Amino acid sequence: MFNRIEIDLPVPNAVNTPKGRFYETPEGNRYPSVTTLMSYKSRESIAAWREKVGEEEANKISNQSATRGTKIHDLAEKYLLNEDLNTDNLSLLDMQMWKNLKSEINDIDNIHAIEDPLFSDYLRLAGRVDCIAEYKGVLSVIDFKTARKPKRKQWIDGYFMQCSAYAIMFEEMTKIPVAQTVVMMTVEGDDPQVFVEKRDNYADQLLDLRLDYERHYRLEG
Repeated sequence: MFNRIEIDLPVPNAVNTPKGRFYETPEGNRYPSVTTLMSYKSRESIAAWREKVGEEEANKISNQSATRGTKIHDLAEKYLLNEDLNTDNLSLLDMQMWKNLKSEINDIDNIHAIEDPLFSDYLRLAGRVDCIAEYKGVLSVIDFKTARKPKRKQWIDGYFMQCSAYAIMFEEMTKIPVAQTVVMMTVEGDDPQVFVEKRDNYADQLLDLRLDYERHYRLEG
């Protein structure tokens, strides 16, 4: 059984737009989601990959990855909330990937937030965090990922920027500092990967990206 620490958080409203998902805060500010910002960051590399493999194959891979990611994220959330799990809709590969991730999740406890919406007036960003909890005794932002192949740490700076954003949002909203970020990744046909970083190592990159995104869309009107 995982321990849950209840924290009262104001809830922003999600709004879908042609430019991505935005959130409206209780004060009436509208901020892009962290996912929207990360999509902006990776737009050129994704376009190049789609051109390389072809639209049909790219759509097939993207749909498969999205479906698997949703299934495993839902299981992780229910598991951390101590709810009953239904794995009947998992393929053999999905089941193995879930078991691998579950073994890493068992190092989590004292959950402060799970799938909760957060926002920051400082960052002018918002989003829904996978999990904020203690990982091996250290309060961390924890992000769950699925991958087709193992990753190198230098390839996933966007994941760390995303986690840093949630850590900054949470501290701004609660005054509780979160200095550590954790990316838990379950990989097709391979061992799971866990990457641990310091929030502040990616804060400057995050701010630069946020400013670049803002300038881009201001120029577009």
